[in-house]
This record gives sequence, structure tokens and C-alpha cells, in this order.
Amino acid sequence: MQKVTEYIKTDQVTALVAHLSEKQKDELNKACNKIAPTWSLDELIAVNPWWEMRDEHFTKVSAKLTALSQAHCLMSKSYFQEVWMESLLPHHLQQASEDLGQEYTVENLERYLLEDDEHTHWHNISDLVDSGRDRKYKMAWRDEITHQISQFCADFFRHKESQGAFAETYKGLYKEWLETTRQDKGIEILMAEDGLTEQFLDLPETPEDLLAEVLVGLSVADNQIADYAHALLLDVNGWASWVAYLRWQDRLSNEENGLMLDFLAIRVAWEWVLWRHQKESDRAVFNELKVMWRHQMNILPELAEIHEAAQAKLWVWQRASEIAYQSSLHQQLQHVSKTSDKVEQQPPVLQAAFCIDVRSEVIRRALESQDAGIETIGFAGFFGLPIEYQPVGTDVSRPQLPGLLKSGIKVTPILPETVKNNTKHTLNKKARWIEWGNAPPATFSMVEATGLIYAFKLLRNTLFPENHPNPVNHLPTTDEFELTQEGAQLTVGQKVDLAAGILHAMGLDHDLAETVMLVGHGSSSCNNPHAAGLDCGACGGQTGEINVRVLAFLLNDMSVRKGLEQKGIEIPDHTRFIAVMHNTTTDEFTCFGPQGVNEKIKNWLWRATELARQERATRLGLSHLQGQDLQESVQRRAQDWSQVRPEWGLSNNAAFIVAPRYRTKGLDLDGRAFLHDYDWAQDEDLSLLTLIMTAPMVVANWINLQYYASVCDNHVYGSGNKVLHNVVDGCIGVFEGNGGDLRIGLPMQSLHNGEKWMHEPLRLSVYIDAPKEAIAKVVAENEVVRQLIDNEWLYCFQWDRSGTIERYLNQKWLSKN
Repeated sequence: MQKVTEYIKTDQVTALVAHLSEKQKDELNKACNKIAPTWSLDELIAVNPWWEMRDEHFTKVSAKLTALSQAHCLMSKSYFQEVWMESLLPHHLQQASEDLGQEYTVENLERYLLEDDEHTHWHNISDLVDSGRDRKYKMAWRDEITHQISQFCADFFRHKESQGAFAETYKGLYKEWLETTRQDKGIEILMAEDGLTEQFLDLPETPEDLLAEVLVGLSVADNQIADYAHALLLDVNGWASWVAYLRWQDRLSNEENGLMLDFLAIRVAWEWVLWRHQKESDRAVFNELKVMWRHQMNILPELAEIHEAAQAKLWVWQRASEIAYQSSLHQQLQHVSKTSDKVEQQPPVLQAAFCIDVRSEVIRRALESQDAGIETIGFAGFFGLPIEYQPVGTDVSRPQLPGLLKSGIKVTPILPETVKNNTKHTLNKKARWIEWGNAPPATFSMVEATGLIYAFKLLRNTLFPENHPNPVNHLPTTDEFELTQEGAQLTVGQKVDLAAGILHAMGLDHDLAETVMLVGHGSSSCNNPHAAGLDCGACGGQTGEINVRVLAFLLNDMSVRKGLEQKGIEIPDHTRFIAVMHNTTTDEFTCFGPQGVNEKIKNWLWRATELARQERATRLGLSHLQGQDLQESVQRRAQDWSQVRPEWGLSNNAAFIVAPRYRTKGLDLDGRAFLHDYDWAQDEDLSLLTLIMTAPMVVANWINLQYYASVCDNHVYGSGNKVLHNVVDGCIGVFEGNGGDLRIGLPMQSLHNGEKWMHEPLRLSVYIDAPKEAIAKVVAENEVVRQLIDNEWLYCFQWDRSGTIERYLNQKWLSKN
């Protein structure tokens, strides 16, 4: 009789909450919108994992995330014990304490590093059930829930990936999960919980009804919904980030999908299943669960405040570390301002435009050191081309621009018909092979048929390593391209407008050298799922080859040059634009085009390679090698399928400097700074400064905070041990081992050499050579930029021509940094 009564009550509750209120929907959407996207492995770009929370101050976000999920946005006390009295000194702590409005003494801050932390965190129902007295020898619910959701998502998205637009394809995520889970009798057996399957049968059929029922059933007040839902999404943050990526792609197309709400409903459903199952299977345990749950709900509003207070001293240590770096850099910048002025001279012998990637700082310095006539320029690596690349003979269309932007132009190489036909034949052959290999029934027969061949391949790669380029990069291309927009070829006028804007932004609309190199970059590594993360983030996680070849094609086109003349941009007849690739693993250059470069420039490039390679050798542990031995060693790293650290990528990035190159030329910035050329005197309407602060600076922030987060908490925001990685569906992401959540961020081996961190987690310090009024105007007119600065996701400094450096924060200029 008791069960009948309870059933009637449950049925009455369900009837009362058939629809979510508008307030509840708003709160749920708030939680859904806090998850930042993660890109697929084949288009892997760095992402600030806290991007969607930039409207809040970093310290508050840190406290909230630690309270809700025990994620760490700060380094541990043990880390600061290591750097204390080495790179970090007492006066740095004193200044940090003052900057943050605190009155801590150095002694007080030192003692804090030795104290134990004991703070309450939020626990989902699965955690509370795990702590129950009858689960001591059973598998943890948290692990099973993560595994079950993760395996379902891997299968669901694998099948749906190629079926059409995201907004249409992914409808029914919750419904399909419900159908699948109701048929899975293994969960009940694995968890040794009789009657569990019946709980899934009783779940509502739609995500909205499920969420409405649970919010009432668990007595979640409206002002608690956002935090509760956010905590559940953080529990499976990897897959939530993938869902956020699909949402991001739809928004670029001005569409919207409700996929995140479906995903949230799946995680909420597990909470509700466990709640009801405990109620029916063990009343004593359930009574304890109710008390713990209500206690949690009561203290939920206070949790973030408790952690914010607890982290206050740790933020002083973090700020002190940043002051230590900034102080050293300020001395360099102030010194060079006093000793260097712009020197008027004839057009240089060689101009080379590089991506602003921090790895370019080293190679630019090495190239410039050889001749006063060599001028390098820093510009965003996609070179202002809003393009997607479609190789001949394929339907693949690959973005070659930052993830913040949507491509508007499609480029296809112009190839002879014979090459096109051969390409199609090769691709069809590969497609049939891949389809066979991926078909589940064929797996064992494929191993039987190819095992010896593949074993031979492994042996060959071990004894005679070779490069393993991206398959798309391996397809035939050329130095001539067809450019189309919405199916129509670009007119000469459109090409001229595109070229004029790029040249003006790069400062190459006057005084051109005879040879102008457009230098893209890419990396070389083997057996590396995260290889795209070492390529160009500004090119959408691809190499910059296509961008520089397309731009060289445009700027060498005589019809485009004639059109540029009418806009006041005259390119001398003798000037040639050369597309070049810089390999960031080996520091070697590859020049494209029929003409190439002369012997003098070839020698300069080769010497720059040697100098940069030698400088990077220290961090690679190869400083004992020289010349040919060093060359062979770095080339071997690039081709070694067992090498887990082919290069250090953008590790240790810390600064973004927006200024003419002559202001930083000669400085050794240790490969830690993004260098973007900019002359405010040539930017009367501030359009260039606006572009730099809203695009390249934001991309640099994403890179900086991905590295920062992956170091602070590699378990949540990094992808763990790459030796254990298993790729999910070819490109979605990786598991660490055979299951668990989808892993995002950087592998441990990209950040740590086995003995110490190779990336120092510091927020990005941005230095801009422009009038204060100009910087303040751009910040005031762009909300995202204002949020990043005022909520201290990065530092914004003005670096004027006299060398004075002042910080901009909350619409005020602070002379004390």
C-alpha cells in the first residue's frame, strides 16, 4: 500500500511540472552557456576553457569552479614553494599584496604555503550515494555515470558526424540516450543494483519534462538552478565542451541548437534515477541522503564565498609571479625605448612577414641578426584571408582562419586534368580502405589480412623514419588558385579590395623590398593525435601553407597590382612575393613558387635555422649537440613515431606586444612574446587597433589560458598522459585509456619534461604602443575586450615612445604596475 501511495504522489508531481517556467529555463540556459567549446583534433586550436565566464572576475570564477567541481584555476602551494626565492622574491609579494588591496606580510604569506586546506565542496547526488555505507566495495557511481555517458556520446556523435547541419543532425540526443539506456541491462548487473533498469523506464520522454520533474522533486530553488546545473555539466566537462563546440559552429551560421540542454538532461536523469532508486531500495540510506542533500542546498550560495576567501592569499602568490615576469620585461622595454629610434632608410633588401606565434620571435631574431637590410613583420598567421580550403577531387572544406571567425571565401588549387583524375582515384581507393577498416565486422579480418604488412610498416618507421604530413596537406596543390564566394568567382575588384586591406594592415602598402616573404608555419610530428595543436592556431589548427600561397598568388597577379595602383598602393615591377613555410620543429624553411629566392637569401635562411635551432636546443635537452649532430637530432624527433615531445609548441607564452618592429628589434624575448606590428600614426580611424585587440589579442588570450589551465589542472583542463591516449572517432578527441570523460586541453608531455614544468602559468601581459585615448576608446566600444581587461583575464599596458609603461584597468590608468 505504501508503494501505491508513493507512486500516486510521484504521478501528481509529474502532472504539476509538465513545463519549465521561463525563470527555470533562463537559469538552465545560464549554466549551459558557461561551457567553452573544444575543437576537433583535425582542427585543433587553443581555447580559453573559461571563455564563456569572462563577464565575471577571474577570482570569482576560480572560487565558483573550485566550489562546484574542485577544479583548480591556480597552481598548488607546492608549486609556489618551488619558485619562492628563485624567480619570485619578497618585494614581488609585497607589491602583489598592495595591488590586490591586502595587508598580508611576507611572513604571513610564507606560513600560508605550509597550512593545510580544509574546505567544503559541492557534491552531486552520485557522490553522496558513493559515500553511503553500502558502497564501500562496489564501483563508484561517479565513474559509472561518466563512463556510460561518455561511451554513449562517442557512439552517438560518431554516427551523426557526417549527416548534415548540426542544428538538424543532433536533435534527439536525450531521446536516443533514453532508448539506449532502457535496453542496457548490463548497468544493473555491473553495479549490483536490482531494480535499477525500472527507474530508467519511468523517466519522462522529453528533456524539458525530465528537468521540470527533477527540479521539483529535488526541491531546487530557482536561484540554485544555475549552479546546480553547472556543477553537473562540469562533472562531464569534456563532452560538455564538445557539445559547446557544435553550438559554436551553429552560431557561426546564425543557427541555434538545444543540444546542451539535452546533454544536461542526461546528466540530471542519472541524479534522479539514483535518488529514486535509493528511496526504494534502502530507506535508511535514503534518509541520510536527504539530510545531506538539503544541507548542501542550504549552503550552496555560501560555497563560492568560502572558496574566494580561502584563495585570496593564493592569488597574491599568482600576482607576484606575474609581477616578477613583468618587472623583467619592463626593464627591457624601457631600456630599448631610450636607446633605439626609428631610422629612416632605403627600402630593405628583404622583408619577411611572420605569424605572431611566439615561436616566430626566435626565428625572426635569428634572421634579422645577419644583415641590417633584413626587416621582419609580425602579423596574424592567417594573413587576413577569411578562407576555407577545398582540395581538388574532394568534398572536404577546411577552415584556414581563427575559430572566432567564419570563412567567406573558398579556395581551390588550379591543377591539370590528369592530376585531378589521379587525385580522385587515389582518394576513392583510400576511402574504400578506411570504410572497410572501420566496419566492426571487418575488424578481425582486417588484422589477419594486414597484420604483417602493418608490422613491417612499424619496423620501417622505426629504422627509417619519414615525415607524416596531414593527409589533406599531402594532396596536390599549386601556386595558382580559384577563389569563390557563394559559388561565384571573385572579381578582380574583390581581389583588389582583399589585397589592399591585407597590405595596409601589415604595413606593406609602401616601401617594398625586391623580395617579400610571406612566412606561414607548421610543425612536424608522428603518431600524435594533437599534431594540429602545434600548427597555426590563426589558421584554424592547420599549417599556414595555403594562406601564404594564396596571398602570394594574389599579390603577384598583375591585374590585382593594377587595381592596387588605383587605390594608391604601388607595387614595384621587380617586387616578388614568395610563399614560405617555417617548420617550427626543425626550424627549416621551404620556399614555394617557380622563382624561389636567390642564393644570398637562401644562406640567410639556413643561418637563421642554425641559430634558432641552437637556441631551442637547451629546452629540448640537446644543448650538448652542435651543427650536423643537432640537425639530425631535431629531424629525428620530427619523424620518430615514439617521440612524445617533438617540440615545446607555444609553452611559456606570456606577452603580446603591439608596436612597430623597430621598438623591439634586438631584444631577446626568449620566445615568450607574440609580436604584432602596428604603427598608430598610420591608423587614424583606429580600425587596425580595433582589429588587433578584438581578434589577434583574443586568440592570444585563448592560447595563453589554455596553457595556463592545462598546467593548473591537467586532470580537468588537460588531456593527461598522451602515451595512454585513444582517439575517439578519428578526430572528435581522445580518451585517456579506454574510457572516462572526453579529454580536452594539452597533454602533460606538452607542458612538463618529466622533472619540471616547461610552461610558467601566467596571465597574458599585453603592451600596446598607441595613445592612451585610442586604447581606452577601443576598450569602451568592445564589450569582450573590456571584460578581458577589467575582469583581469589579461593585463593591458600602454607602452609609449618615451618608454613609460602604464596599466589600464576599470577605465583608469595606473602608473604603478
